[in-house]
Amino acid sequence: MEAADWKKMVRDVPDFPKPGIVFKDITTLLKDAEALRSIIDAMADRYRGKKVDAVVAVEARGFMLGAAIAYRLGAGIVPVRKKGKLPAETYRESYELEYGTDTLEIHRDALDPGSSVLIVDDLLATGGTALATAKLVRDAGGDVLEIVFLIELGFLEGRARLGDLPVFSFIQY
Repeated sequence: MEAADWKKMVRDVPDFPKPGIVFKDITTLLKDAEALRSIIDAMADRYRGKKVDAVVAVEARGFMLGAAIAYRLGAGIVPVRKKGKLPAETYRESYELEYGTDTLEIHRDALDPGSSVLIVDDLLATGGTALATAKLVRDAGGDVLEIVFLIELGFLEGRARLGDLPVFSFIQY
């Protein structure tokens, strides 16, 4: 199964989470065992043979992809969560997204200094979440190998906002 096949399985949900937004729902894609297996294989294969010490996965859909990719790569998994969800001391970064603002956190001891980190999330929109996550990785002592997304909404120009950060996406709209 290829990315073009995956794209056909993504459901559009109009006016979610607010009017004017067309939400790209990947639950229709991830429920298909063959599609899920091919997604994880493709994402992990892109980094096979590269040094990945940790996969940093962004709440919540990034967790579904990130854990499986970390397992396939033999790397650790580090969650980036919304404010107040992590129990120990954290670094915190606030950011704007396409329909509001939010704050993300990572544990201060989540990464060893100089760790090679793959950031995984489901969707690149305006780039706010990814930029905040990359800053958190750097604050925690990690080096961003790449930020990988299942989907990229190119018309929102999030990639441009990420500057020189390495970015890869499998499905583009």
